[in-house]
Amino acid sequence: MKGKPSTGRKRGPPKGYGSKFTKAIGQHICERMAEGVPLREICRDKGLAWPTVYRWIEAHPEFGEAYQRARDIGMDAIAEECLEIADDGRNDFVKRASADGADLVVYDAEHVQRSKLRIETRLKLLAKWNPKKYGDRITHTGDPAAPVALVLNGSDVNG
Repeated sequence: MKGKPSTGRKRGPPKGYGSKFTKAIGQHICERMAEGVPLREICRDKGLAWPTVYRWIEAHPEFGEAYQRARDIGMDAIAEECLEIADDGRNDFVKRASADGADLVVYDAEHVQRSKLRIETRLKLLAKWNPKKYGDRITHTGDPAAPVALVLNGSDVNG
């Protein structure tokens, strides 16, 4: 059995963007990450396989540290983007023609719901990625007469 027929496409990333790490590529990745751009989008734009970036993080500790700082800054950029989406009311109302041909300005519930979904998705991801900074804080307290007890394998840990 012969191999697969050629599709005419060359395999692998575009010329110049192989899996070889350079400081310039690393810096570009970190700059985009700090802007809140997802890693897969950055890799798609540069013709890189995203697992390659994770190998570079392990192989180049300096890049790994810069990548983590950029990711943290990028999370703040995503949080700020939530404010921008919430504050942008430009498309909350649209002009529509009434039956008699007059222009009406009506509330666009679909656009508002889409904006809400965009914000909620970003906030949920931020809470998963960095729960200490972006997650909900939960405090457990108990009644002094019946305090909260931690029980592991049937044994009271509190004493």
